[in-house]
Amino acid sequence: MSKKVAVILSGCGVYDGAEIHESVITLLRLDQRGAVVQCFAPNVPQLHVVDHYSGDEMDETRNVLVESARIARGKIKDVKELHVAEFDALILPGGFGVAKNLSDFATAGAGCTVQPDVLAASKAFVDAGKPVGLMCIAPALAAKIFGAGVVCTIGSDHDTAAALTQMGAEHHECEVSDIIEDEQRKLVTTPAYMLAQSISEAASGINKMVDRVLELTHH
Repeated sequence: MSKKVAVILSGCGVYDGAEIHESVITLLRLDQRGAVVQCFAPNVPQLHVVDHYSGDEMDETRNVLVESARIARGKIKDVKELHVAEFDALILPGGFGVAKNLSDFATAGAGCTVQPDVLAASKAFVDAGKPVGLMCIAPALAAKIFGAGVVCTIGSDHDTAAALTQMGAEHHECEVSDIIEDEQRKLVTTPAYMLAQSISEAASGINKMVDRVLELTHH
């Protein structure tokens, strides 16, 4: 029987939303493995909008759910509609949207909070003992979701790792092609574009993470 996986997106575009390559690699790998996927996003305004050509901030507003729908080809739901009983696992791709829209980690660092609907949905998977996959900067939310002592990686960026440690996470350095697993909490993390220099490098770790998350649904 096909496993059902929820994927929470944070917009569309690395600088102000979900990292598109990471999101697509995740969706592709899940499909290749026969999983049934439903994308979700919070129905909230983005922190800001970035011109991905110039890198400049733009004077306009966008909605995280509406922008995430671009990646999901319109097949997306408000994260408030994410019911853990309907799914076997949860995965969050990275991108600055995780640190700007799903949380305020980009501005508050270790003192950050997670967007309430995203936090409630994520914690429901933890409470149900179902596996979670976080990539790129998304492990910055791990301590808020799982509590102190959670084992995770964002690769080898010392400043970010220090913030995660300050929040109560146990950070392990990791190569782009590998994963770190917290066996007790069924959390799998991988650096992806925190380290990747190409889309294939990003895929090497993401594919491994997706595969492991799906394996854990059988445990």
